[in-house]
Amino acid sequence: MSRLGFLAVIALSATPAFAADPIATATFKCADDKSIEATFYADSVALKLSDGRSLKLPQVISGSGARYANADESFVFWNKGNTAFVTEGAVEAMTYADCATKS
Repeated sequence: MSRLGFLAVIALSATPAFAADPIATATFKCADDKSIEATFYADSVALKLSDGRSLKLPQVISGSGARYANADESFVFWNKGNTAFVTEGAVEAMTYADCATKS
């Protein structure tokens, strides 16, 4: 094995196995009988929406709470404490509103 190959193997084995482990899960009940199942990771969230869509979004800069968005920010999931909401499209229409977990 070349020295470069050996270093690559060491670098790969040094990657923490827990990096992809979820840190929390929550089910948000929203207005209009909608819901969001969220699995939170260190730098992203995986969402299952009651309309059948599934998305994985990276965390992006937020002034307050946690904000997750796709590349063009046409889909944004906001979370603060036990509340959440979703905005979609260029007009940022709130498609999942008044979402909360049971306390």
